[in-house]
Amino acid sequence: MTEKKSNLGKIFFFIAFLVVIILAAGWMMLQSVTNSIDNTISKAVSPLNQANDAISTQVAEILHPTPTIIPDPITIIHEVRALARLETIQYSVEKVITSEVNQGLFQSLFGDKILFVAHGVVIAGIDLNQLNPDNMKMVNGVLTIELPEAEIFITSLDNQKSYVYDRDTGLFNKGYVELETAARQAAEQEIYNAAIEDGILDQANQNAEVFMSGFFDSLGFEDVVFIRTEK
Repeated sequence: MTEKKSNLGKIFFFIAFLVVIILAAGWMMLQSVTNSIDNTISKAVSPLNQANDAISTQVAEILHPTPTIIPDPITIIHEVRALARLETIQYSVEKVITSEVNQGLFQSLFGDKILFVAHGVVIAGIDLNQLNPDNMKMVNGVLTIELPEAEIFITSLDNQKSYVYDRDTGLFNKGYVELETAARQAAEQEIYNAAIEDGILDQANQNAEVFMSGFFDSLGFEDVVFIRTEK
């Protein structure tokens, strides 16, 4: 009887051991299958994710396009001219310009208004091409030089610093393409006018005299008098 119980105990122990082994093997197999399924799903979904990323990129490019600049390979030079300009002063000017159309009773429906902040440069000086030997006279050790009047050489907008600060477009107005162009043209003219009103030409004349005086002094002419060419 004792021997039978001992044999039964061994059998139960063996069966329990087999059950543990089977459960362990089943768990390992289940993990393997799960990992395999995850890898398969991941591989299957990866192209979809890539396609989704590509579509998102294309949509972003459509909504916020980057301009493609294609210069014409043909260049036509109309004129080449030698210059002898003495730039004596430069103004940096900021101007706020309002450009608008259809303002009034129905501006909320059909109006269009731009607030444009313009940064520009105005450069002035004298044209030394107008200076010749007839404009210089030496009398009693005094050199008299007839200088040309100062003029504006360049008036230009700084496109990197200039920008549209605000735009108010009516409900049924898609926006006038020419409105910003008109604002830029007006801004350039206003920058020119501001420099003129501030006396840029007078300062250019004074700076030219200082420069030319130092130049002729270095050549040995100690007494130099400047007069202006009458136009």
